[in-house]
Order: sequence, then C-alpha cells, then structure tokens
Amino acid sequence: MIENMIKEGKIVPSEVTIKLLQNAMLESGNDKFLIDGFPRNEENRAAFEAVTKIEPAFVLFFECSEEEMERRLLSRNQGREDDNIETIRKRFKVFVESSMPVVEYYESKGKVRKIDAAKPIEEVFEAVKTVFTAQDDKVKWQSTLS
Repeated sequence: MIENMIKEGKIVPSEVTIKLLQNAMLESGNDKFLIDGFPRNEENRAAFEAVTKIEPAFVLFFECSEEEMERRLLSRNQGREDDNIETIRKRFKVFVESSMPVVEYYESKGKVRKIDAAKPIEEVFEAVKTVFTAQDDKVKWQSTLS
C-alpha cells in the first residue's frame, strides 16, 4: 500500500507511518529511541502523540542558515537530481512552513536542544554528545569520525 501511494505521488497517512514506527519500537525491546526527520509537520506530531501516547524527552534541532545549507548541498556532489538551487530553496521553504511549527511547539515546552550545525563536524559531534550525555550519563560514545 505504501509503495503504491509513493509511486502515485500521494502522502502516506500519518497513522500508517506512526503504526510502523510504533511496531518497530515495540519489537526492538529498547526504551529509548532517536527518530530522524519525524514529525515533519504539526499533524504528524499530534497524531504521533495521540496514537503512541508518547511525548519526546527532547527534540534535537540542528540550526543551519539557508545559505550554509545551500552551499553544503550543492557541494556534496552525490549526483542527486534534487541537489539544485531551485529544489533546495523549495525544500527549505516547505521546512520553514511545515516543520518549524513543530520545533516551536516543543520549544514552548522547553524540550528543544539546539545545535549550531554550521560549525565544523567535530564540534557539532561534541555538542550532540553533550546533549545526549546530559540526558543519560550512562551513554557511552565512540566516535566514528576519521
């Protein structure tokens, strides 16, 4: 069903995505999770909390200017069709319109941990470790940066 919806250019309903996430979380046997890129909008957020009855401990938000994002995406040279200035700017606009209200919602609850993503990779990684270590002093980190 999901595959067909994607092929047809349709949006997969939040409840379907959330049930898949919830099943994966339950099957993993873990009690802590990092979900990347979700919720993407307020409807996703409200549906996730309603279906799972889970409110995140915190939201990790990587701050990066539009100019820096453009520079990085245009220079990553992965041959992606969507790595062009027009598409990048459209995606950024959609992010600001759709995803920023989610960030603002959690920020009003004191749950947003911001990271300055414009800094060098090593500094960003150290800042992320600090956020997670502050949440759980038992976390053990091993850098995979070379």
